[in-house]
Amino acid sequence: MNALKKIIDGLRNAIDPYLDRVLVTIRPYLAQFRSRYDKLESRERRLVQIAGAVFAIFLLYDFVYLPIANWQDSLNNTVATRHREIGDVQHLVDTYVQRRTQLREAEKNTVPIGKDFSLFSVIEKSLSQSVGHDKIASITPGSDSKLSDGFTQYSVECKLQNVSLAQVVDALYGVKTLAAPVAVSNLRITRRTPDVHSYDVDLTCIALAKSG
Repeated sequence: MNALKKIIDGLRNAIDPYLDRVLVTIRPYLAQFRSRYDKLESRERRLVQIAGAVFAIFLLYDFVYLPIANWQDSLNNTVATRHREIGDVQHLVDTYVQRRTQLREAEKNTVPIGKDFSLFSVIEKSLSQSVGHDKIASITPGSDSKLSDGFTQYSVECKLQNVSLAQVVDALYGVKTLAAPVAVSNLRITRRTPDVHSYDVDLTCIALAKSG
């Protein structure tokens, strides 16, 4: 209400000088109108009063209410736009914080980079202990992949032959419980036709390293 009162007072201060000029101009006509109005009968005066009231309402609506309403709508739209922009910025901030948290978690699950760590050696040792070296048909290093934020993904392709389901479980458990954070990204188990209780296994082991 105080803001509306200030707006009305401002409009009044701006309009008053022009209104005074208009009054000076139309004062003779007002005097003539007053003279004629005094000569009218009571019923005619009432009709003139009603017409004057309608005309005054029309002026107030067009020159006072509509400008204020349009200004208020514009202000509401501006506020709504600012709220949306603040919401977008907050969403970006939340996304950034989430990505930073994920990055820190990823950094914790990285293997040491350098000559002291070999994913090939780690996987070969683990599979030799879990299923036996004779069950390893092949084990070959995959191509290194450079990821964003300075990460490098190492991979090793492994093939196991003539293993039981229990040995498959032991092999996967051995990789899962390694001291270094190694994961199995691809696994394919094929039943051998001569012995339905034996399987051939293809698996890909991966590990992330953070440079510098």
